[in-house]
Amino acid sequence: MKKLLLVLFLIFSFGFIINFNDAYGHGVGSEIFPPVELDGKLVSVEVSSSTKDDIENDDQQISISLIDFDSKSTLRDVTFLIKSERGEQFLFEKEFKADNGFLVFNFISEDTDSIIIDEENTGVNSAGFLGSLLGLESRLIDVKGPKLSEGGLYKLDISIITADGYSEKLETPLVFNAGISIPQTTTHDFIDPSFGQQNIQVVTYYDEISNFQYEPELKHISFSMPFEWTLSNIDQTSVVHQEIIIPKEFGALLLSGFSLSVNGIELSDDVVNVDDFFTEGRVVHFIIYQKELLNIFENNSNQNGMNFIIKPDRDYTHLSSVTDNGQFRILVSWEPEILESNSDAKIIFDVTDIFLKNKPVSTNYEFSITQDDKLFFEQNGVSTDSKTEHNVVDFTVPDNLSGIVNLNFNNLGGNEFATTSIPIIINKNTINDSALIPDWIREDALLWSEEKIVDDKFTDIINYLIKNEIITISENQLDGIKVNKIPSWIRVTTGWWIDGQIDDKTFVESLEFLVKKSIIPI
Repeated sequence: MKKLLLVLFLIFSFGFIINFNDAYGHGVGSEIFPPVELDGKLVSVEVSSSTKDDIENDDQQISISLIDFDSKSTLRDVTFLIKSERGEQFLFEKEFKADNGFLVFNFISEDTDSIIIDEENTGVNSAGFLGSLLGLESRLIDVKGPKLSEGGLYKLDISIITADGYSEKLETPLVFNAGISIPQTTTHDFIDPSFGQQNIQVVTYYDEISNFQYEPELKHISFSMPFEWTLSNIDQTSVVHQEIIIPKEFGALLLSGFSLSVNGIELSDDVVNVDDFFTEGRVVHFIIYQKELLNIFENNSNQNGMNFIIKPDRDYTHLSSVTDNGQFRILVSWEPEILESNSDAKIIFDVTDIFLKNKPVSTNYEFSITQDDKLFFEQNGVSTDSKTEHNVVDFTVPDNLSGIVNLNFNNLGGNEFATTSIPIIINKNTINDSALIPDWIREDALLWSEEKIVDDKFTDIINYLIKNEIITISENQLDGIKVNKIPSWIRVTTGWWIDGQIDDKTFVESLEFLVKKSIIPI
């Protein structure tokens, strides 16, 4: 798919170029510079990127060519002086000669102490996708170093030293400053108090991110990214594009809307787009155009990179999900705001048709509430098409139901593929409980007692209980002999708690004792 898009782009750029300014911009996958005069003719530099081979490896390729604006052909005998950086990392500064005015840099991840430049002249068949597409014999340069093929922002300062002949250097070199962005994905793991072990992926189409944090109480996501806040850089940056990928099992963030602020400046709703059409998870796009970049620049003089804060949109507090066939969107809320076992609840939902611009529609549905494939409630009906009224399900939560439960919508409109599930949390009624241990901990502890997860996961559980003051302990209480492995007999105690042979209070007290004596390392 990436290659197809690149083919279309190159066909367009070499066959239908009218205005180079339209494609000029840092932080995108290709960059075409406005033409400049050279010996009585107009020339331009084009920089493009692709993956060398989507199947065999993830090496990244960046091509640089000097082209005649009128004939759309590359110039011959070109000497390029290239200075390259990836993010804040300096890679190389070196001259390269290209008989056909076309260079291909192949960025390869290798565990080396320094950047290695490996040059070779290649034919059409070995020049990679970019060279073979154009039918050009190119100069292929392998650039090897740690993490080079993982994506990010590649800065290329390009100076043209010679053109149409190596013998005579240009009196004044032509200089172009390019910024090519190759998507980079990072995965961030954390423990949510209600949904347990979770992760969020961030895909950056500009530069490498850092300082990722998730605040479960506020449902805020934050991270930082380098960015040069100058008018010249903003003028060359057509768009900054970021994505977050949220697992569909993580109900806390299946919200209908999000808002984004950068460096404390709230951006318009237009920059956010929620995409529920991926089976792996929901993708939230944040597309920041020049107008928004200028707004940030003009309203915050103390700029140091980009500090993103993503939070729920106050106007869209309900959860949403799209059916597997992509036809219906389900919007769900409930009363009271905090659901508890052994209490009455109302599940409120709308069924909207995506092809009718999310207009509420009247259609058959099958609704159920399940946990671990166990059915607790089901109801069939016909949804309302009213914009002011909603579908309401009255549900008495059983005493034995708490933790993560699924609200299931099946066979909408009689279509077996029109189905989706939305996970929500039902809190355990704790009036008679002496301890508050989330249900996901019980599930993870069961896996640990059965030796299905490693000791480190059980240590994470203990640390969570301490952090949330379910286990109370102070630094000066840590004594005894430090051990590197949790004794196997503790699995027996954990099994007793899971089976209900000891209650939460007794289990917590036993963990407190074992932590204080360093029998369980933390």
